[in-house]
Amino acid sequence: MKIIAGNSNRALAEEISKYLDIPLASCQVRRFADQEIYIEIQENVRGEDVFIIQPTSYPANDHLMELLILIDALRRSSARRITAVVPYFGYARQDRKPGPRTPISAKLVANLITNAGADRVLTIDLHAGQIQGFFDIPTDNLYGAPVITRDIKEHYNTENIMVVSPDVGGVVRARALAKRINAPLAIVDKRRDKPGESEVMNIIGDVNGYECLLVDDIVDSGGTLCNAADALLKNGAKSVTAYITHGVLSGGAVARVSASKLKELVITNSIEPTAAVLAAPNIRTMSVAPLLGEAINRIAQERSVSSLFF
Repeated sequence: MKIIAGNSNRALAEEISKYLDIPLASCQVRRFADQEIYIEIQENVRGEDVFIIQPTSYPANDHLMELLILIDALRRSSARRITAVVPYFGYARQDRKPGPRTPISAKLVANLITNAGADRVLTIDLHAGQIQGFFDIPTDNLYGAPVITRDIKEHYNTENIMVVSPDVGGVVRARALAKRINAPLAIVDKRRDKPGESEVMNIIGDVNGYECLLVDDIVDSGGTLCNAADALLKNGAKSVTAYITHGVLSGGAVARVSASKLKELVITNSIEPTAAVLAAPNIRTMSVAPLLGEAINRIAQERSVSSLFF
């Protein structure tokens, strides 16, 4: 087995490498003067089971191209099997046609990864479960819930917790977590007038006196979380903490979260945290390296991965 890291999240790749006790394969990823990407695998991979660690986070297009070129380089080097480990799958929010003359970019990216030569994809908390079906190759979509559940039990008394979905679309995810920790469920009913902006309208459920845990897969601008926290506190919540798998946190999101009434925003390292994220007083990062490392180990040994979902 070989593990190769792109430039997207080197720190996570090194954690996974340490978990598996397998050194990262030597690989040179550099750019020409015009920013064209050049890649050279600097050791023999013929007949090997190769795993590429490369979330397609910001800058999404650059990191996606790196992933595609890495796959092509390995395919042309006679790797036996190539698994694209994409902890955060970019373009996942474009999984359907919201209006006329719009693309389904998630399907396009799935086709690109497949046609580049990947044999398998491993990811965490796809924005929409049906994206698994966009790939014509085996795709393992791990859940961040086991990692989040463990952290909640370490930091909270679960007898006074209420899990909250920040929108109707995330109810299934929130309900699954609430079931894990035997907690009640509430829903934030919101209306979004345009992308990146949201208006909280109503809270479905009695949150009075509870410590509320907002649960979602992606935090981008942070507007939805901050508005939801305000609404929950107005309805009597004792405190509001957000557990989010993928901390995209673009633009002024970190400053917005830091100035908000959120007690804490807890994210995973599926996307490499920026210096601003690390310096924020109320943002904390959990590692998914053990989860990914165990999944990689099981795939390499042809063992079941499904037990990691629980």
